Amino acid sequence: MISLKQVFRGYSSAISLCVSILAAGTVPNVMHAQSEVPDTLSVSIKDAEKIFLEKNLDLLAQHYNIEASKALIQQAKLWDDPMLITDQNVYSNNRWFEHGTNPDGTPKGQYFIQVQQLIKTAGKRGKQIGMASTNTHISEWQFNEVMQQLKFQLRSDYYTLSQLIALRNLYQYQFTQLKTLIAGMNAEFKAGNIARKDLLRVQALQISLEQDNTDNLKQIEDMQSELRTLLQITTNTYIVPIESLNTDEATPAIAIASLIDTAKTNNASYILEQLQLQYQNQNLKYQQALAVPDVTLSPSFDRNSNYTPNYVGLGISLPIPILNGNRGNINAAKWQVKQEETNLSQADVRLKNNVMGAYNKYLLALKLHTNEQKEFYNDYQNLQQNISESYKQRQISLLEFIDYFKDYEDVRSKQLQQQLDLRIAKEELNLQLGAQVF
Repeated sequence: MISLKQVFRGYSSAISLCVSILAAGTVPNVMHAQSEVPDTLSVSIKDAEKIFLEKNLDLLAQHYNIEASKALIQQAKLWDDPMLITDQNVYSNNRWFEHGTNPDGTPKGQYFIQVQQLIKTAGKRGKQIGMASTNTHISEWQFNEVMQQLKFQLRSDYYTLSQLIALRNLYQYQFTQLKTLIAGMNAEFKAGNIARKDLLRVQALQISLEQDNTDNLKQIEDMQSELRTLLQITTNTYIVPIESLNTDEATPAIAIASLIDTAKTNNASYILEQLQLQYQNQNLKYQQALAVPDVTLSPSFDRNSNYTPNYVGLGISLPIPILNGNRGNINAAKWQVKQEETNLSQADVRLKNNVMGAYNKYLLALKLHTNEQKEFYNDYQNLQQNISESYKQRQISLLEFIDYFKDYEDVRSKQLQQQLDLRIAKEELNLQLGAQVF
């Protein structure tokens, strides 16, 4: 017969083993048998960003859009092609293409050649180049906006995965404790030394823990899938973040006005609103220039159909702006300028509020990341180990042990969530600033 003292001695040894495993940073998955993966990618956040910048297809597609916009600048710099006009007699005097000279030496037949060249006035060509250049800047900042959003998603997913893996390790650590305890309690129950209700209570705790772990593993798979997509990994690679969530940070002394100035210089969404207003102002000037008539020069040569056999002339043509004057397009461009001015004012308010909100959330998350908090979590982990020893010595009841067991899971989960919240708050603030300031 196995004595209760032997059971608790084995239980204590298992706890010590789990603590040693956690300290080493390697915890085998004893709760669920998982399929073997062909490869494991242990990656830092800097290496992940490097892979992301090299392989992400969304960024590549946006880069192609920039190159297309640059080609439109080249097109705007080109002159309009000249137009060649020709006319000649085809059939006359029962003859085809009768050309040459008469017996008296005068020209026979007729042909006409003219070249027309459009000359744009009022600086239209330069205004088109300016609009194409602004459009290229818009494409470049759209690229930056996509990159900023994707980098935020990448970093958020990276740290969320780190937190979920830490939770998985916690569940496995606790499951190892329960597995050893239940094995001993089964032996004691068969020997008639403990009641069945005590065994069922611990088994219920194990089932609850297994459900929590399963839900956590599902979230891990979701994060793995998102990260593989961002990094363009198509194989069944298991990504392991090598950076810890825990960081030592002091409250930064930065004026909010300085942060807003930084955001106005780097926030892609805000700069895009500025560029849209700039583009509409350029479009208004271009529409006003279109009201100024363009000139068409038409040098020509006419043989044998004018007052002289060999006629050389120069034609000049331009529309008379009395009926159209491009008035509708000019008025539409004025309203578009007013619309973009309103959008920019709204973007300015939104930017300030977003920066202040993100900074305040960062400070709130930072308040929970104090030395006192760290000491509390360290003391509570030591308490967990002492509680296990107390239960082994039968100094506390099973119900008290279960309460402490569940409380430790709750406290450790909150600690990991606080660390993740600080990381995410920092990344959100950097996203609003448009730069890695924090």
